[in-house]
Amino acid sequence: MSNPERELEVKNLIIESLNLEDVKPEDIDPSAPLFGEGLGLDSIDALELAMAIKKKYGISTKTDDEKNHAIFRSVQSLSSFIDDELARK
Repeated sequence: MSNPERELEVKNLIIESLNLEDVKPEDIDPSAPLFGEGLGLDSIDALELAMAIKKKYGISTKTDDEKNHAIFRSVQSLSSFIDDELARK
């Protein structure tokens, strides 16, 4: 389960790293899909977001990892992944 502070960090990271000037953190539903019908991100956005996560948290994801779809599903899933990875360090 993700924590609200991390979710807010992730929302701000998405907005900043993808230059979503017209989007505010409160506009992003933490459980909504990030890709497709939700926030509408694409594969290039996923790469940019992965690089921003690596820069901010020192956490890397592998481009061919089967878990990426689940990790990047929503703000909640991404926040939980970051929390889990930081706990392992």
